[in-house]
Amino acid sequence: MRRSRFLVALAGAVLTSTAVLVLGPAQEASAAPAYQMPFPCGQAWSGQTRTNHSPANAVDFNRTNDNGDPVAASAAGRVSRVANEGSTSYGRWIEIDHGSGYTTRYAHLSAQRVAVGDRVARGQLIGNVGSTGGSTGPHLHFEERSGGSAARIVFNGSQIFYWGTRTYTSRNSCEANNPYTPQAACGSGFRVIDHASLGSAGTVYLLYRNGSNCVVTIKATSIGTGSATSAFLEVQGGTRTTDSGSFGYYAGPVIKSAPSQCVKWGGSVGSNSYTSPFEHCG
Repeated sequence: MRRSRFLVALAGAVLTSTAVLVLGPAQEASAAPAYQMPFPCGQAWSGQTRTNHSPANAVDFNRTNDNGDPVAASAAGRVSRVANEGSTSYGRWIEIDHGSGYTTRYAHLSAQRVAVGDRVARGQLIGNVGSTGGSTGPHLHFEERSGGSAARIVFNGSQIFYWGTRTYTSRNSCEANNPYTPQAACGSGFRVIDHASLGSAGTVYLLYRNGSNCVVTIKATSIGTGSATSAFLEVQGGTRTTDSGSFGYYAGPVIKSAPSQCVKWGGSVGSNSYTSPFEHCG
């Protein structure tokens, strides 16, 4: 397990296990978000916790040849920080605010794919694994925080192992396997202001930039293989514009000027679809 230079070396032996844990349902109710692993569906990652980690409740994730691997949002929320500490500490990192004092942090990234203020869906691609900051090799440093302090980490309702190493399998969405983000599809300056889940099939995103809206549907299934996918946008009082076809990665972007006007938006992947009411009228 690679570790950060700014962390003190482990003083004692670390308990290890090669067992693969697929995390099960919660045994106790929690007010915290329904966190999932920060990686696409089905991936197995070795996660290490140790008493002298900074903070101690954080986890470092590794797997073979993981440099550049996609990092997914552990839960839905709003991006509250996108920072670069250079060659120290977290390096390139992202913080997501999940509301009610809950946040997550993703550190040592090689790339950051979201901006402050973006609304993110659980499982959305937000960055890529790297070795920036005080890191000796590629890995993801991950934290779940409550009230400003790092809390013990829970995925799929179950707390991870403390202290030592275990291998965990992600039950997050598959969407982060898609190399395209809604921002990349819509263009520079667009920020996500809303999104709607299409179940395991994907997510429809609504973005905004200087009086214009953009809708794009990002696939989370049959990625890279053409399948029926659509995205539409309708400005109140105008006609609906739809982009639909057999697409491998996403439908859209559908862009319309809508300053101070309500919009209706949505899309589909296969039989899974979403249509909003007229909203976002400011």
